[in-house]
Amino acid sequence: TEQARDQVFNFLTNLNPAIKNESKSISHMTNLWQQRKVTNYEYLSFLNSMAGRTFNDLTQYPVFPWIIADYSSSALDLNNPSTFRDLSKPIGALNAAKLSQLKQRFNQMASTYKKQSNGSGNAPDEMPTSNIPPFLYGSHYSTPGYVMYYTVRVAPDWQLRLQNGKYDSADRMFTSIRSTWENIKSGFGGADVKELIPEFFEGNGEWLENEKGLELGVMSNGKVVGDVELPAWCGR
Repeated sequence: TEQARDQVFNFLTNLNPAIKNESKSISHMTNLWQQRKVTNYEYLSFLNSMAGRTFNDLTQYPVFPWIIADYSSSALDLNNPSTFRDLSKPIGALNAAKLSQLKQRFNQMASTYKKQSNGSGNAPDEMPTSNIPPFLYGSHYSTPGYVMYYTVRVAPDWQLRLQNGKYDSADRMFTSIRSTWENIKSGFGGADVKELIPEFFEGNGEWLENEKGLELGVMSNGKVVGDVELPAWCGR
């Protein structure tokens, strides 16, 4: 209940005042952001830090959202709402058709799933046809694999250790910002729901270039994997 929640919170804050101070810190930072006294980048970095995310842990790497939704135009129209991603929805719900497929799969899984126990410790009345609980998304918006996918050109050792000394298949490598977005937005099956990492919003983009001359493979279309292809509106 709400009362029990408040009692537990008060008990914990009495044991550790830092919890209460942290809550005040978040409120203070939010107010600064609302007053435009801190940038979006600074605010998101702060929230990631408060959530325990760090650059030192690939399983808890900082998460930044996709903002732009147009990667095909030669110039961005910042006055057009369709230029931007709908931030009121999670990344896996941006495409209505894709979301409908995910919900349909969820309902199918729910119809075949039976709990292993009826709650009393007795055997269930019916044997389960599936022991996998239903889920909407089969992946997460941030995983170590996604971080390695984006950063392979500057931190190849991460992927090599994961892949037993080999790079991932060339056709699955990060080769184009546009194609990555399009696969997330409309990819079959809804498996790809990755958000971005802070590197997209800082520095000069050198991490997108294959400056080390890594042999990242050749795609099925014959194209050698090199630098990441930028959107046309980048002018590069």
